Order: sequence, then C-alpha cells, then structure tokens
Amino acid sequence: MIKFVIDSSCDTNSYEGVNLEAAPLSIYTAEREFVDTPDMDVHEMLDYLLAYKGRSYTSCPTTESWLKAFEGGTEIYCMTLTSRLSGAYNSACAARDQYLEKYPDAKVVVIDSLTTGPEMRLALEKMIAWKKEGKSFEEISVLVKEYLSSTRLFFSFRSLHNFAQNGRVNKVVASAIGMLNISIMGTASADGDIQPMTKCRGTKCIVNRLTEEITKAGFTGGKVRICHIENEELATLVGESLKERFQGTDLLIYPARGLCSYYGERGGIIIGCEC
Repeated sequence: MIKFVIDSSCDTNSYEGVNLEAAPLSIYTAEREFVDTPDMDVHEMLDYLLAYKGRSYTSCPTTESWLKAFEGGTEIYCMTLTSRLSGAYNSACAARDQYLEKYPDAKVVVIDSLTTGPEMRLALEKMIAWKKEGKSFEEISVLVKEYLSSTRLFFSFRSLHNFAQNGRVNKVVASAIGMLNISIMGTASADGDIQPMTKCRGTKCIVNRLTEEITKAGFTGGKVRICHIENEELATLVGESLKERFQGTDLLIYPARGLCSYYGERGGIIIGCEC
C-alpha cells in the first residue's frame, strides 16, 4: 500500500484518492492539552489561550504516533515540519527505523520540509501528482527536495507571543507587534528558521507588501496556498492581489488547524507559493 504521511502542521487531514495519514502535534498548558486532530476546536483553543495567564507549549508527534500512521504501508512518503522548530523529524526518523526493522521489504522516506503549513501542502500535492504519473519511489524522494527549494513561505502575524514564549523569536521583537494595529511580515529561511522581514500597519499595507515580497521572491504565477487563523478576509485580499497581478495563479484558501493557529495566532495568515 502506498501511503503519504505528514504531521498536523500541514493542515491537511485527507486527500481524495490517496491514503493520507496525519500524525498530530499537541498544544498544552499546565491545565489542558489540545491534540491537533480533525475534531479539535481551534476557536475554543484560541479563546482559552487568550485568557490563560501561564505559559503554553507544543510537543511533536511521538514515535508511536508515526508508527501508527505508517501501519500497512509498503511505500511510505513521510514529511515533517521544519526540524529547526520541532522534534517531529527526529521522531519520524526513529519510527522509520523501527518500521523497517519490522518490515524490511518496505520503503520509507522521511523528508524534513524545512517549513510548515501551506508550503508543506504544496510539496504533498506535488508528491501525490508525481505518484499518479507513475514516478518511482526513488525519483520522488529526490524530486521533492528539489521542489521544496523552489517554493517559499511567507506570513503576516498580529502577534508573536507564542513564538517568543517558546524561544522561537526574540522577546524584544515580539513585544513590538500587536500594538496600534501593527503586524509583522516574515518568511521561512532556507535553513527552516523564522525570519521576520518588516512591520506593517493596516490591511492595505499588508496586502501590498506581501504581494511585493512574493513577487520579488520570483513568483510569476502558479500555485498559492494560504491558510488563515480566523481571518479569511485578509487571506482573500492577498490571494486576489496575486491573481490580479499574475494570470494562471492557482489559489486555495483554507482555515489553519491547531499547530499553525497556535503559532500564527488569531488574525494571522501563512502563504506557500511556487517561485
């Protein structure tokens, strides 16, 4: 059986016509745990965290979660969010080794996407398309890494609070965001780190600057995937701006799941595009 396995930061729980499994990450505090499964209430989580005064944390899928996702597969394409921000890649590699000990004839590749969310989704869609075209396991294992070097991730967040309290960004940088309608725009670096670029005030500024940054990155039309954290309006404005500038833009907008909602926080958007 051919299986595609991702972690829940990909914001994709099913894909028509393929066997897709998502290993869940978790968001937790001293009082509660939110497991990033399809039935998790993202709105409730955001409300709870907004009111909660203590620290919150995230945890990657366990080795057992990955093994459960692999079960039954003879050809497995596994992709994780960036290893610079999570232990998901290492736990998936440990699961791969255990799985191959039990099923030595299976084929398993684990790909460190060096990104998350919509950019991961682009790579997943590409792997599925290649498999439907008849490409081999070995070909896809190489091609997906090349493809990820030709895609980019951008974001606009109203807050970096959760990034800062988990040590992902500088607290001084985070403290300047979210006041006076100021948002921060940024990207994922080639090494898989978060890289803030500029601050912006107001929706019009965000749309214009994101359009310009995506254009400068080399986007000339093609696939754009945008997930939003309860801000479909901004996601739509950015998507329509790109479609207006570039004919042939293939746009998909959808709500983020738990992990991306936790780090993007309410009002944020994350964009993956082919460049």
